[in-house]
Amino acid sequence: MARKKFPTTVYITEEQDRRLKELSRRTKVPVSIYIREGIDLVLDKYQTVLPGQLSLQVE
Repeated sequence: MARKKFPTTVYITEEQDRRLKELSRRTKVPVSIYIREGIDLVLDKYQTVLPGQLSLQVE
């Protein structure tokens, strides 16, 4: 089941736009998917800053 998506506006540099479009063209993956993946990477990186239950996994 697909999750509900919410529209937002982000401003990226001309270089980021060019590179994302080229990546999308070569891989046939929409730019929006790469943007959502990038957001997930940032949220994972900073998960200790966000409220919530701590992981029991030992690293």
